Amino acid sequence: MKIMSVDDEPDMELLIRQKFRKKIKSGEYEFVFAENGLEALTKLIEHPDIGIILTDINMPEMDGLTLLTKINELKNPTLKTVIVSAYGDMENIRTAMNRGAFDFATKPIDFEDLEITIKKTIEQVGILQKAEKDSKQLSAIRHDLKIAKEIQQSILPKKFPPFPNRKDFEIYASMNSAKSVGGDFYDFFLINDEMLGFVIADVSDKGIPAAIYMAVSRTIIRAAALTGLSPDKCMEYSNDLLSKENISDMFVTVFYGILNTKTGEIIYSNAGHNPPCILKKDGTVVETELTHDIVLGIMEDAKFKTKNISLKPGDTIYLYTDGVTEAMNKKNELYSEKRLEKELIQYKDSSPQEIINGIISSVEEFTKGAEQSDDITMLTLKYNGN
Repeated sequence: MKIMSVDDEPDMELLIRQKFRKKIKSGEYEFVFAENGLEALTKLIEHPDIGIILTDINMPEMDGLTLLTKINELKNPTLKTVIVSAYGDMENIRTAMNRGAFDFATKPIDFEDLEITIKKTIEQVGILQKAEKDSKQLSAIRHDLKIAKEIQQSILPKKFPPFPNRKDFEIYASMNSAKSVGGDFYDFFLINDEMLGFVIADVSDKGIPAAIYMAVSRTIIRAAALTGLSPDKCMEYSNDLLSKENISDMFVTVFYGILNTKTGEIIYSNAGHNPPCILKKDGTVVETELTHDIVLGIMEDAKFKTKNISLKPGDTIYLYTDGVTEAMNKKNELYSEKRLEKELIQYKDSSPQEIINGIISSVEEFTKGAEQSDDITMLTLKYNGN
């Protein structure tokens, strides 16, 4: 601990060096000396790591009370001041305490008492320094998470409508992470002029690890899909890559479909994901059939299957992660698939964006006051036909 003694008595420096010589020699204490408040302020600039100031009150050029005011203006909560003044100067000592001095000692100095006071002050300074360090670390983490969230959001398509010249389909998606960053993702892309690929996925973890795994998974799946692989072969290729280097035991559920924009036919694979809903033009809602495939990332050489569905003009496929149906209210009740299907019915004539905004509002109303426990991600694709 670096300590500054501010006193115009010439013997004070000699006394302190003598009384604390063992602690100075061992490096436990380091002292800096000033003869008045003005010099003390200069020393603070030269030694910004000073943690404790022992100061007299009555000094030339700048007294101790003025120095204390100047120290307060520095707004350094880890810098503590101890007043050292004559016992008969109690009125000024009281003023100093009211102005923020941490403690005081009286002259003639009892060095045993002064050492106890210094130790007590060191403990307080240590607590404050640790708190300040923790606060800076937390601030740095928050800053990093903010950047991470911006990066994560930037890799997902967010321009809507994404294909303004296409009238044969409409698409909209959203992701709302439970933490600063999440493990859900969605994606969509034109494989060629007739084929539209679309993906929704949910990593098994949350936070930073899930966000990294999400970015890797999304990149692998998109790269494989854009080569024109069928959904089953795309899942097999992606699964092998994710399984080989999986040291974290994470996995990802994925639904990948390809829409033929000429015919309305969708071929898809479902790697352990929630089955999407088909919202038909007549208002009925049906779940897509499962392909009974495993999640990606836990077993190499797994085989995947495909199934087909056909959309008629006006039909919509709604994809979501379990953050929707497993959203919980304060009564620990789940939003549920049944509630979701009932909610979807009223949006049979709505756009993909209106559907997603409506479900978001419904979930928020259901969970009002409860903390979001999982990422909530949705993708809606409406087939308009030619």
